[in-house]
Amino acid sequence: MKRFLPGSARSFQSLGALLLMTLALSFATPKFLTVVNELNILRQISVNLCLSVGLTLVILAGGIDLSVGAVLALSGAVAAGLLKSGIAFPALGFELQFTVFGALLSGVLVGAIAGLANAFVITWLLLPPFVATLAMLSIARGLTYLWTGGLPITGLDPAFDFLGSGFVLGLPVPVWIVAILTILATLLTTQTPFGRHLYAVGGSERAAYLTGLSVRKIRVYVYVLAGALSALAGVIVTARLDSAQPNAGLGYELDGIAAVVIGGTSLAGGQGSVWGTVLGCLIIGVLNNGLALLDVSPFWQQVIKGVVIILAVVLDRWGARQERLT
Repeated sequence: MKRFLPGSARSFQSLGALLLMTLALSFATPKFLTVVNELNILRQISVNLCLSVGLTLVILAGGIDLSVGAVLALSGAVAAGLLKSGIAFPALGFELQFTVFGALLSGVLVGAIAGLANAFVITWLLLPPFVATLAMLSIARGLTYLWTGGLPITGLDPAFDFLGSGFVLGLPVPVWIVAILTILATLLTTQTPFGRHLYAVGGSERAAYLTGLSVRKIRVYVYVLAGALSALAGVIVTARLDSAQPNAGLGYELDGIAAVVIGGTSLAGGQGSVWGTVLGCLIIGVLNNGLALLDVSPFWQQVIKGVVIILAVVLDRWGARQERLT
């Protein structure tokens, strides 16, 4: 069971790659190091980081979650719909209206329920995580289209929009949200018994079971947390756009997994850290932003991102092999 601490060789590899990329882009385009662009990068990576923190917990426990992008869309749509129209109960003759906080809480609850459904299928029905979460991806996406009728939900409360587009002390609100989440997730994984158990389950599920750990319960917790964090990301996206788009979150699971892997978390589980994922998100965010500033075709951006993921996994495997030999 190895934790990926900020001072480790792999963290320096990620940090070094980020610094080199930043240096290269600062020479390639004068727009890169402007304050406006840096704030834009931070705002953009906030959503991915929110998703990726949940994915990190799941992957550390030896699982995978492909449904985060679809859960993001469903949760954001539910929050927007409840905030704008509430819920009508014709048979009872009344309509339930939601405050901004109530709509936000409802959206997060939807994500947590989706995560619980993933955990149930994986831990009780014993389906592989890949299959279970792929099915949830389809279910959540379909429910999003049913809820919205395939049309965006627009014209939301300005107080709700503040969550995605507002500023506090010169920084975007989403940056403050994910900063707090990162600190809490780091404390959870490094300073609590749950964190130790999480690494133990990911390192060796059988050994963790034989020592008396409730593997099933830990898996339930991480999938529920991943679902709730995906939902929070959905609320942030919806608030930023002032609308819930039925196709929101398409491909977000790929960016999330890429950030986790680039940050040094092993896909086999039991090795990695939240801070490594932060570096991975920064690398993905800077890469996306730099390619856009350089006017690189979106199609080539996908190709380049795929190559970066392959290189990250190759370096991870090489590093793990070197550790076994020393």
